[in-house]
Amino acid sequence: MTIDLITLGCSKNLVDSEKLIRQLELNGFEVTHDAEDPKGEIAIVNTCGFIGDAKEESINMILELAQRKQQGKLRQLIVMGCLSQRYFEELKQELPEVDKFYGKFDWEQIVTDLGGTYHKEASFERRLTTPPHYAYLKISEGCNRHCAYCAIPIITGKQKSRPIEEIVAEVEGLVAKGVKEFQVIAQELTGYGTDLYGGQMIAPLIDRIAEVPGVQWIRLHYAYPTSFPMELLQVMKRHDNVCKYLDIALQHISDSQLSAMRRNITREQTYDLIETIRREVPGIHLRTTLMVGFPGETDEDFQQLLDFLKWAKFERMGAFAYSEEEGTYAAEHYKDDVPDEVKQARLSKLMRVQQQISAEVQESKVGQELKVIIDREEGDYYIGRTEFDSPEVDPEVLIKKGQKKESLHPGQFVQVKIESADDFDLFGEIV
Repeated sequence: MTIDLITLGCSKNLVDSEKLIRQLELNGFEVTHDAEDPKGEIAIVNTCGFIGDAKEESINMILELAQRKQQGKLRQLIVMGCLSQRYFEELKQELPEVDKFYGKFDWEQIVTDLGGTYHKEASFERRLTTPPHYAYLKISEGCNRHCAYCAIPIITGKQKSRPIEEIVAEVEGLVAKGVKEFQVIAQELTGYGTDLYGGQMIAPLIDRIAEVPGVQWIRLHYAYPTSFPMELLQVMKRHDNVCKYLDIALQHISDSQLSAMRRNITREQTYDLIETIRREVPGIHLRTTLMVGFPGETDEDFQQLLDFLKWAKFERMGAFAYSEEEGTYAAEHYKDDVPDEVKQARLSKLMRVQQQISAEVQESKVGQELKVIIDREEGDYYIGRTEFDSPEVDPEVLIKKGQKKESLHPGQFVQVKIESADDFDLFGEIV
């Protein structure tokens, strides 16, 4: 039997899908992932339930596959993941076309219900869906933070860290299969280990991973600013293979908004943190996420956010407008009082400022020689990334073909001199 598995949402969901694919393949299923034209007898949708847009995307995908089922092109439709974890009963009533709903962590039940056997000895094995030279490495599940707007703890529960030895063993196994680059992910990276070891253990963990032979790049995603473990910066300085890159969501800068969001940090502390990170790790590229339109956000609050963005000059920044999520502290205690048109106007203004910053950051790289990993070929170009660029979300380096007689291949590292730049991407020649 053939199965199409479609993953929506974040890279943490992708890791879950990769583990499920491995279990299904061990039971003799043929599995495609994110096929452009699904043709399997069974479809499994791994949904996202984080914010309104993501939930809408998940529902639309389910409806699209439900239509295929009604047309006789699909025998069975299964829904799993964050959306069904959170809205299990509601979805069962609203979408009778779906044969079975499962939560986020019901992989064993899915395999069993499909007539297979769950192989516990292979519970951490995965079939990578990324290019074979990089992988996402999920080090924990859940979150102990209680930000007012966020539904993640409602969906995933409290933080559950994986043991260091288990993670290192997974890295060693992936390196043996050709993985060179690791994107370290968690719902909240900097809290790693507090539940297992009684303290923040992200720095010792990255220290261990960096020492595994064959690990060439490590990139850190989803850090939290409150009680940031400064020893992590020392690990970055100590190891060349720990990229000078940090994804740290800040959300806002005004004290009133940070307090209302329950972020447990102040404006002054945030400024100090950014200064410290840049001082301790010269050349580091920071990625952040900012939010506009949270309840009570005034024009003055937003102006502070704009001023902060212009000061911090984040190399990478994403932003979104607040959307009320059922069950969160904000939904129960605040009125969603910023009009949608104001939210969108503020978001647009924020992104215009960031576009200019991004252009300046990219232009500053012209003339530099940078180490680049090749991801793929596309038309007349080889497409790669620097240590400052994470897959899917960050800028890329385009290298014109024909500069050297030998062809480049995915996973190969090359030195590239940057010749030009646009707002987001770089163009270069092999040195």
